[in-house]
Amino acid sequence: MLERLAIKNIALIENANIEFGPALNILSGETGAGKSVILDSLNFVLGSKADKNMIRYGESEAFVRGEFAVAPDSAAAKALAELDIDSDGEIIITRKYTADGKGNIKINGNTVTAAMLKSVSQHLVDVYGQSEHFALLNESNQLAVIDSLCGDKLAEIKSALTSLLAEKRDCNRKLQQLGGDGAERARRIDLLAYQIKEIDAAGLVAGEEEELLAKRKIIDNTEKIAEAIAGSMSALNGDGGSGDSISAARRLMAGISDLNDAYSAVEERLEAALAEIQDLSDTLADMADELDFDEAEARRVEERLDLIRSLKKKYGSTIEEIIEFRNRAGNEFELLSDSEEAAEKLTSRLFELDDKIFEGCVALSAIRKAGAGKFCKAVESELTDLNMPAAKFEVYFEEYNRGTAGLNSANGCDKVHFMFSANAGEPLKPLNKVISGGELSRFMLSVKACLKDLNGISTYIFDEIDAGISGVTAKSVAEKFVAISKHTQIIAVSHLPQICAAGAKNFLIKKVEHAGTTTTTVSEIRGEAKVDEIIRLTGGGSTEAARKHASELIAQYN
Repeated sequence: MLERLAIKNIALIENANIEFGPALNILSGETGAGKSVILDSLNFVLGSKADKNMIRYGESEAFVRGEFAVAPDSAAAKALAELDIDSDGEIIITRKYTADGKGNIKINGNTVTAAMLKSVSQHLVDVYGQSEHFALLNESNQLAVIDSLCGDKLAEIKSALTSLLAEKRDCNRKLQQLGGDGAERARRIDLLAYQIKEIDAAGLVAGEEEELLAKRKIIDNTEKIAEAIAGSMSALNGDGGSGDSISAARRLMAGISDLNDAYSAVEERLEAALAEIQDLSDTLADMADELDFDEAEARRVEERLDLIRSLKKKYGSTIEEIIEFRNRAGNEFELLSDSEEAAEKLTSRLFELDDKIFEGCVALSAIRKAGAGKFCKAVESELTDLNMPAAKFEVYFEEYNRGTAGLNSANGCDKVHFMFSANAGEPLKPLNKVISGGELSRFMLSVKACLKDLNGISTYIFDEIDAGISGVTAKSVAEKFVAISKHTQIIAVSHLPQICAAGAKNFLIKKVEHAGTTTTTVSEIRGEAKVDEIIRLTGGGSTEAARKHASELIAQYN
């Protein structure tokens, strides 16, 4: 349960410290006084999205602290243990948010993320207001309500379905590896055969493309290369070329080589240079001979490169990748060619799995229908207590069969619709088509009364769930609040005197102006102050009769 809530600089609240009781806590006050700010603050500390607009004008940060008492074996305590956070039966959550968008969240002094906070807070408090009404009207949420009633047996079937679906996915994956069904496999084998034949016919060799590109580069520059070679040969061996000059130098040095070893060494080097020039001339001559490419060779190079480019678009960015693709295709071709028996076994197993999954879905439906029947009767009983004796409530299940069932979810095949009729003689229609605001409030309260022992949550928050009701109905709602609060803490915002009178602990929300500043205050009221608030809510004026009536209202619940 929520024991204390401390609020600082949230909207008009400068400072507020609220100590809640274990039973029915009622928040009341004038419209616009700030009752919703209390619930906004609670939602904030429980993990709702922060907004800097919530920070009190002129302040730099907002702060909320919530203190909860929990049982050691509660879901909240277990969630806390999963975060390696100790708890001795108390969970203290603090959350701060600054004007520059920075925040800080702590649980029992340990810094946590918003996601970690929600993993704990979802087990602490359920907040029911207009948004919760809308959620219940959404048919996609209605099946989850039914499932919450069905216990371990439903969970066991869902677990079994999860295993069956995992095996089904594995079989489909293996079947896809084998080419799918017979027709798909035949198409795949034909494609692989074509691909293998096309690649093999090309006779690709690793490194071939680079050699072809180099050859094409030479072909494209043949004239330039020939001119360079011819010029080089002329420079080496032509008249007056380097060969003649070095030969003349060698002869001159040969005449004095016997006079000194150094002269002899120079003559030998000149001799070697002449030999190198001759070798260079021979190399250039060979290059000149190799430049004799004809157009047929040029076309062959281009056609070969075009073929390689075409194969690269299909099978890989390099010749090596194309060869690797061919090897994989060959392995798959062999596998598929010999896979008929394996495919038949997998296909047969898939039919068996679908049969078992369908059986599980039918079992889920049976459990849900049984649970829904009991739930509808319980809700109708609660509605009778809330002055709706003619109300009818049913859960409609859409029919399905083996052919129409979508056998792909552990949640089964059920689609449900909450059907409701508030008055005798009126046909059942979808809940979101027929229910009024006051009827919806009572329907919501009836549902929560029936679910109170199932979710393990010890605190319910009701945000003006009494909207649209009055008189005898308001008294019935108050009595229902009291009944639920014997087992579950309730914190409710209300404008009704009957509900305010039923409060075990009452808080008055007031807006106060002082020195040009407006603040919202929260104070516990009891005794005559509670009587005064009930008189205000009835609008009867401060008369003796009004005071007596208010006291009598309170006395009904004490």
